[in-house]
Amino acid sequence: MKRILLLTFIITFTSCKKETENNYGQPKQDNTAVAISGQELFEGKGTCTACHLPDQKVIGPSITEIAKIYQEKKGSIVAFLKEESEPIVDPSQYEVMKTNFAITKKMSDEELQALEDYIYSFSK
Repeated sequence: MKRILLLTFIITFTSCKKETENNYGQPKQDNTAVAISGQELFEGKGTCTACHLPDQKVIGPSITEIAKIYQEKKGSIVAFLKEESEPIVDPSQYEVMKTNFAITKKMSDEELQALEDYIYSFSK
């Protein structure tokens, strides 16, 4: 009798679990996904504002200049931040920028794409 009750419990439990995971035919949603703000990354985690301002050169070129040149030359800011492409805006500042690659290489592809989108938002 105990075996029958145990077996019934196991079958009931596993069948309920399958219904929960199935979501009644609905596609699975990743509830952990969070919208990533390129501006927040630029000003915070990326520490980009230490060298780049929207409309003036500080240590590095302005965000506006970066956006303009990358669009004109059809470059990839993401590839540059991953150190997969050469600098095209101000190669003389590349050595200074290299110290920040330790930060950008730890970023996800989504974060890097958000940064690139934010920078391109300054193109006119």
